[in-house]
Amino acid sequence: MAASVSAAAAVALDSSKNTLKLENTEKRDTLIALEKKYQAVWKEKRVFEVDAPSLSEIPAQSMTSAELHEKYPKFFGTMAFPYMNGTPHAGHSFTASKIEFMTGVARLEGKRALFPLGFHCTGMPIRACADKLVDDIKKFGKYFENYKEEEEEADAIPAPTQEIAKEDLSKFSGKKSKAASKAVKLKYQFQIMMALGIPLEEVHKFADPEHWLQHFPPLWIRDLDSMGARVDWRRQMVTTDVNPYFDSFVRWQMIRLHEMGKILYGSRYTIYSPKDGQPCMDHDRLDGEGVGPQEYTAMKLKVKEWSPKAKEIIQGKIEKDANVYFVPATLRPETMYGQTCCFVGPAISYGIFKVKEKEYYVVTKRAAWNMAFQGIFFDVNNLPKSQDELPPVVEAPGSALIGTLVNAPLSFHKEGVRILPMETVSANKGTGVVSCVPSDSPDDFATISDLAKKADYYGIQKEWAELEIHPLIETPTYGNLTAPALVKQLKINSPKDTVQLAQAKDLAYTEGFYKGKMLVGEFKGEPVQTAKEKVRNSLIKSGDAFPFADPMGKVTSRSGDDCVVAYLGQWFLNYGENDPEWQSTTLKYVTDDLITYSEETRHGFEKNLDWLNRWACARTYGLGSKLPWDPQFLVESLSDSTIYQCYYTISHLLHADRYGKEPGKLGIKPEQITNDIWDYIFARRELDDDLVQKSGISKESLLTLRREFEYWYPLDVRISGKDLIQNHLTFFLYIHIALFPREYWPRGVRANGHLLLNGEKMSKSTGNFLTLRDAVDKYGADATRIAFADAGDAIEDANFDETVANSNILRMYTLKEWIEETVADKSLRTGPTDAFLDKVFDNEMNALAREARKHYADTNFKLALKSALYDFTSAKDFYREVATASGIGMHRDLILRYVELQALLISPIAPHWAEHMWLDVLKKADSVQNAHFADVPEPVPGLSAALVYIRSTTSNITSSEAAFIKRISKGKNVKFDPRNPKKITIFVSRKFPAWQDKYIELVREAFDAVNLTIDDKGLNAKVGKLGEMKKAMPYVQTLKKRLIQGNEKPEDVFSREMPFDEVQVLHDITGNLKKVTGAKEVEIIAVEEGGNAGTNFEGIRKEGLSPVAQSAVPGQPSFNFENIEAAA
Repeated sequence: MAASVSAAAAVALDSSKNTLKLENTEKRDTLIALEKKYQAVWKEKRVFEVDAPSLSEIPAQSMTSAELHEKYPKFFGTMAFPYMNGTPHAGHSFTASKIEFMTGVARLEGKRALFPLGFHCTGMPIRACADKLVDDIKKFGKYFENYKEEEEEADAIPAPTQEIAKEDLSKFSGKKSKAASKAVKLKYQFQIMMALGIPLEEVHKFADPEHWLQHFPPLWIRDLDSMGARVDWRRQMVTTDVNPYFDSFVRWQMIRLHEMGKILYGSRYTIYSPKDGQPCMDHDRLDGEGVGPQEYTAMKLKVKEWSPKAKEIIQGKIEKDANVYFVPATLRPETMYGQTCCFVGPAISYGIFKVKEKEYYVVTKRAAWNMAFQGIFFDVNNLPKSQDELPPVVEAPGSALIGTLVNAPLSFHKEGVRILPMETVSANKGTGVVSCVPSDSPDDFATISDLAKKADYYGIQKEWAELEIHPLIETPTYGNLTAPALVKQLKINSPKDTVQLAQAKDLAYTEGFYKGKMLVGEFKGEPVQTAKEKVRNSLIKSGDAFPFADPMGKVTSRSGDDCVVAYLGQWFLNYGENDPEWQSTTLKYVTDDLITYSEETRHGFEKNLDWLNRWACARTYGLGSKLPWDPQFLVESLSDSTIYQCYYTISHLLHADRYGKEPGKLGIKPEQITNDIWDYIFARRELDDDLVQKSGISKESLLTLRREFEYWYPLDVRISGKDLIQNHLTFFLYIHIALFPREYWPRGVRANGHLLLNGEKMSKSTGNFLTLRDAVDKYGADATRIAFADAGDAIEDANFDETVANSNILRMYTLKEWIEETVADKSLRTGPTDAFLDKVFDNEMNALAREARKHYADTNFKLALKSALYDFTSAKDFYREVATASGIGMHRDLILRYVELQALLISPIAPHWAEHMWLDVLKKADSVQNAHFADVPEPVPGLSAALVYIRSTTSNITSSEAAFIKRISKGKNVKFDPRNPKKITIFVSRKFPAWQDKYIELVREAFDAVNLTIDDKGLNAKVGKLGEMKKAMPYVQTLKKRLIQGNEKPEDVFSREMPFDEVQVLHDITGNLKKVTGAKEVEIIAVEEGGNAGTNFEGIRKEGLSPVAQSAVPGQPSFNFENIEAAA
């Protein structure tokens, strides 16, 4: 037993075995010590607890909500609250970092910024895990002392937790292929718990579902606090009826939605778990999230004559006068007029199942099991639990059924059609029986063509595959025989041309459905779009078909059950086309008003709103709040989590603990909060004396609750993974729009991609997995946060790169040390900051500060990190180098300004480091968390241009030298050797070449400043007419590139004047040029027109200049390199 326990626990250790390993941790430990210090201070001072303006500050009803926000700006952001069956991993934390950074930015903008977080416990995952443990304890004892290591393959999938990836569970229950699964396959739930790090002696406690609610929330708080998250923990809560206040809130919203007709009862198809005995919605699934029911028309093709093999198999098992039907399921009932045969898979096993007395269906076992939950074999009020309850009367391979003659309803071939083989029939889709309509199905046409060619090979009579193909649908593109036309057009030669057939199938369906017109049948002349449903209804009414549904893909419940589609009576939220006004209002809001931060997110919402339909909102198994008017049901997990963001606004006033056991500071009891009270709090009605009297809640308390809601709402932004657009986030919008006045509808939703770890998918089984605690323990909070910021901001998948986290330990430590030493240095220059290099540095800080603020405002945190940290420290480093090399040294005031701006700008991402700078280095009186962005002046264009010039000139000099070294290495004879003592002469031209003027005008005429485009065709023609293409085009291309990039104002690009004194700038950086290049001398010469003579900085005229002087133009100096005698 001990060995098994050790092996199970080792899974947790192995989960990060392939992540980066650190060796020397002294610098990290120093930074972590500072982080813990400031986290304790923030907690003690309640820095992140924030409230609406009190009634004493602003009396009730003295301002509108908009006026209140204008006087006291606010930010309210949330993330999807986490489910309590695990601790946060890097993926959860990446999502949290987005709202966390936004909260930090909002504080710097002077807003009251609120980031609350609660804990989701609704639904079946916790209950499923707990029930698994109950079974384990019964089997092995309280401490699993009777467990023996098992070698056989697992026969059950443990209920998952957040930290066990879906892929891993299938691997754990399969054959031994990984080291961890060889030791213990994690077949049982107690092993899963131990792999999560739960001590063996504690595991049995998790058999009680409520223990999960006690155990995991504190761990989430611990881990988020360890990264310095700006969460107001007073507002936390758990869901379900464990918290009576939140339970009341959920019941209120369900009652109001029911009264509004948004919740209805009716029979509908839904994904269903036979094992769990209830619908299996997205959050209940191990696999198949987003998969819904696919509705078919199930045709009844009556057997007229059995094949010889089939007749032999059924002999004596089915009454001679019984009606037996092959049941193909079709998505195109309007094409049934063209049936020429019916396909089965020759290698598939089929069953003949009894529907009622003397009536049988031929389908796969899987299809019959689905039908069993749709009122076909069983009453929907008495559903089966096991497939043993639905045995086939006869089983037969598909090959034995080939040649059977059946009657095909609507078909032109009234004498009947044959059952024929089709190799590509799937046993895991539909019924395993497929109708053949070769006029409109490319797959069918390709198959019967192949059958006719190889009749002997397939063991059929050729004429069975050669029945006449009748035109059914007229299309504008492919005529009246769409399938044959497409097969010919796409050069499809056999059923094995799967790529072309998939393309043909899509083209045929799209053309036929949207543009086709019926040529035959009762609805001849009608568009296919309208005829399709009419044909279906007619077939069902006549008894020749019946409705049938199948999952669109494989769905596995969290209890490991393969799900089916059931036709159930259930309570559902009436989303989608069934409530067109609700749907269109929500869609219009998304299109016109909702801030989505990316077009991909907006399009995701629009697409989802177009197809999303009724959603089952109740179930019988799991945890949750009871449906008020039908308490046998619980509100499901995606329906009690739609508007809880408004609950955050008042939760801290209602209860003092997350479970609602202790009333909050207003002293309100759960039973006092009636539906009318909730309506008042959330601005659905006004206050009157009757409401106050009936509730027993003071008017002051009610006004306070309403103030908190009215101030914090609407929600400014909701952060979530992109996968939740298809359900949770869309529900969030629907329900807000249904329940709240328009001014309280959400302002924004920001979706992010999934998080990769070191460029690979996170997976415990591969050892590439990080929890938040692992990351913070390994790298510290700020380095982890920097890596989250660096990971990416788009809706595409992001990447947490451990080398980024690791390198930033050194970066932040080194920067801390340098700042501390430099600020303490009494020798720094003081006095006026009027040196040219001072002005350039000050100006660059202004430019980068503005740039960083813009990126923060756009929630582009990767770019903000670049401006606020990487570029900002580079600016400081450059100033230090050039100021030191030039002999003036750094100015104390500018260094102090740098430290202050650096701390402010990086504080949203690295708040602990920023706090150390703010309090311990700059000796500020209050926390950087309460500081505001400094107002910085607009950058001076001339100084910005001078800085670009300095860097490009330095780079050009070193590049030119590198070219010389390369030539020497190739053995070429050159006069200059950069390895020997050298002098660099820089030639500066003060006047642009006159020939460029005419090309500037041509480019100006061709440039569209609004769209940043250029009429290339017209421009090239005009340039060509001037006959100087070789000389002119490189210059023209340079102008075009500068204009289209949009980094410069067009007037600056077209300007013929330098915005700075080029000679003076070069003189000011001479010392740095010498240091960078190793030159003994640097001379600057302003050349005269023609380039043969010029004047150096000291005013001495120079003649007979090097020919390279002639290539100098304003802003682009030329260089001459020469060796000189070394000084004695």
